[in-house]
Amino acid sequence: MATEAQHTLEQGGDGGGILRLSGPYILSTIGEIEGDLRERDLGIATIDLGEVNEIDTVGAWFACKLARENSAEIVNASERAQRLIDAVGEIDNDSPMAAPRNALLERASEAMGEKVFGAGRGTTNIIGFLGQVLIGIGALIRHPRRFRYRALVHQFESVGVNSLPIIGLMSFLIGIVIAQQGAAQLRFFGAESLTVNLVGRITLRELGVLMTAIMVAGRSGSAFAAQIGTMKLTEEIDAMRTIGISPIEALVIPRIFACVFMIVLLGFYASVMAIVGGAVISDLMLGIPFWTFLMRIQEVVPTYDVWVGMIKAPVFGLIIGIAGCYQGMQVHGNSEEVGKRTTNAVVQAIFTVIVLDAFFAVFFTGVGWA
Repeated sequence: MATEAQHTLEQGGDGGGILRLSGPYILSTIGEIEGDLRERDLGIATIDLGEVNEIDTVGAWFACKLARENSAEIVNASERAQRLIDAVGEIDNDSPMAAPRNALLERASEAMGEKVFGAGRGTTNIIGFLGQVLIGIGALIRHPRRFRYRALVHQFESVGVNSLPIIGLMSFLIGIVIAQQGAAQLRFFGAESLTVNLVGRITLRELGVLMTAIMVAGRSGSAFAAQIGTMKLTEEIDAMRTIGISPIEALVIPRIFACVFMIVLLGFYASVMAIVGGAVISDLMLGIPFWTFLMRIQEVVPTYDVWVGMIKAPVFGLIIGIAGCYQGMQVHGNSEEVGKRTTNAVVQAIFTVIVLDAFFAVFFTGVGWA
């Protein structure tokens, strides 16, 4: 019995060649002959397997491949060889494979239904989460010794103190851009001196707090979701419940309080840095002295502009804290959920902050604080 795969090529009577395979055509013996046959132009019409004494799935696939590439017919296959050839022949084809698709209207309706039900579940979950937070705050009011002051101070540092460099630099540059671009447009009307009004009002009323909220959402809101989500995956939150510690009181409430309080200070700090940036560029490009710019701010910016920004700030902080903590508490299953929920926390917080800022703008204009 042959121990190596062999082949012979004969000329057939009708002009087509006959390829006779012999020996074992199995995974361990087919390598060399497969390479040899691939490099040659066979021009065959028939593949004879009569002398193949052993064959496996790889050998059957090889025979089917040769037959398909040369438009040849396989003959004299044993019962086992024929069974394997039939099996691999059914799956080894180049026809396109695609899952059946429903009609466009049906798919659109199904997707819309999933979105609606998803929104309903999300609304129910967020209402339940807010209820848990309110219950936790009530429990801390009744038992103030349970409040975790150290955790709150740590979050003050994480949300506020550690954010000062990036928020300060961002606000300083925004002040420069507003002053430079505003002056470039006001120059056409001979009103470059109104750059002070532009920088002061837009930063104290709108951009200072809004840009701070966006930065805090991207920096701290994502951190809240990732930290709590990781604790959820590692079952630390379940362990806290087991030993009688409320995760809402220990993890969520300090983070929300830190966001609400620190974003007020950060928003005012950002506005001041933006004004300083505007004063610097005005001194260098517009001929308005630095200190004159700052003194003019006190004259041209109404006090209620400061209050508008300070009123919006804690609301934005509350939204960011709740979004980050809620998404973190929703993590389950695997680590991929952490990334997904972190992204959701940032997107939802920023979207909600911008929508609320638009409502605040309309509201304060309506009450005469325009």
